Amino acid sequence: MTRCLTRAERAGLSALRFGRLVALTSLGMAVFLPGMAQAQTGPKDFADLSEQLVPSVVNISTSQQVQQVGGGAPVPQFPPGSPFEEFFRDFFDRRGEEQPDNNQAPTPRTTSLGSGFVVDATGYIVTNNHVISNADEITVTFSDESSLKAELVGRDPKTDVALLKVEPEQPLVAVPWGNSDAAKVGHWVVAIGNPFGLGNTVTAGIISARARDINAGPFDDFLQTDASINRGNSGGPLFNMAGEVIGINTAIYSPTGGSVGIGFAVPSNLAQNVVHQLREFGETRRGWLGVRIQTVTDDLAESLGLDSTEGALVASVSEDSPAEAAGLLVGDVILRFDSKSVTTMRRLPRIVAETQIGKEVNVEVWREGQLVTVGVTVGRLDESAPQLASATPPADRPITQEVPELGLTLSSITDELRERFELPQDAKGVMVVQVDNASSAAEKGVRAGDVIVEVGQQEVTSPGDVADRVREHRDEEKPTVLLLLDRAGDLQFIAVRLAAS
Repeated sequence: MTRCLTRAERAGLSALRFGRLVALTSLGMAVFLPGMAQAQTGPKDFADLSEQLVPSVVNISTSQQVQQVGGGAPVPQFPPGSPFEEFFRDFFDRRGEEQPDNNQAPTPRTTSLGSGFVVDATGYIVTNNHVISNADEITVTFSDESSLKAELVGRDPKTDVALLKVEPEQPLVAVPWGNSDAAKVGHWVVAIGNPFGLGNTVTAGIISARARDINAGPFDDFLQTDASINRGNSGGPLFNMAGEVIGINTAIYSPTGGSVGIGFAVPSNLAQNVVHQLREFGETRRGWLGVRIQTVTDDLAESLGLDSTEGALVASVSEDSPAEAAGLLVGDVILRFDSKSVTTMRRLPRIVAETQIGKEVNVEVWREGQLVTVGVTVGRLDESAPQLASATPPADRPITQEVPELGLTLSSITDELRERFELPQDAKGVMVVQVDNASSAAEKGVRAGDVIVEVGQQEVTSPGDVADRVREHRDEEKPTVLLLLDRAGDLQFIAVRLAAS
């Protein structure tokens, strides 16, 4: 079985758009080893290290029941997302309803293979979530060909990490966690596994990139390697030259399903915390702040008076959240969280998620041209979508006004506009009804139907409010103005350059 990443995941690698991302779950296992000490000349060989690590790498096979229909015929299996999958499933479901069979043959089973590694001599084994997803039975096979049945301790789809437990008669050979942040581009890597069912195979390469975002989940921070890994390697470990795990193999980029030198591994500094929580609680317990954020662009940085594009811009604050309780505001730029620098927007969710629930932390934000420190008590992340603060509907009486500096024609929100653009009843702000195609706003993607919620980080409720705020910016000789737009419930800041009056 091979798991193909979704359309959003493939879109996350637009620079590699002529291939496809394939998770490595069908026929083997893999291990990676960055050779840091010999980065310039390369190690003499990997023989001793490979011999040391092989006993800790395991093959994971799973089985599950195949759905039966009338007459005992199994539903054909297709790759996830295949256009034939839904068609044939519906067809066979109808056959099952029309021709029930109370004398079905024994239910056949399907099997799939992946990889894993021992992290505790008492029998704890780490692998990918997609390796064991939907499995009825899980079997772990060791390098000496012995096998044990495994129980699922817990799994985390967001990071694609799962923890298994076996009951060995003798202590297993375990490997320690390493520091994935110490792995640098150019460090050697070695893959050990049995791709395509060939048995133990060793290949070498380097770490070719860090912090890759392939849109696989909210905490993407993959290590990329050119070590030759193939289907069946999912769940295998990534070692450094000291024999420490620095990552878990998760996916490859490939137009053929075979290795083309681009593979991705979950970094150990992310995985280790997940594994610890799965072992202790059987589930993940992540920290929660309660803000929706966006990237600080060059234009936004200029509008906000920032010297760089580091940080995460708060686009909305969830109701009854730790952020709201602490007084974080829309328009704040979070620069540091619990003494950790927020160098990019994507870094903040991971920092918050890894913070202990209930811990009081300091959050350093940029607010209206000044650095402000806010104390926050971290909450626990709920999987349900956060609820934003409610708003009072504007009056139904329409008020329209042109704002030539923005190239926009604006209107108060009426029932007619609310119905036309499918706005919620509690939508508030000022509606964009027309955009000058030659304006900076048009270049930034502003369109009819957008709702302006704030101008210059101040709320607006009428077209006149927008015009007044723009006039203030023009009088202060500011070249741009910061708009907060509501697009079908998605809040987004944009910086619009003012046209000459």
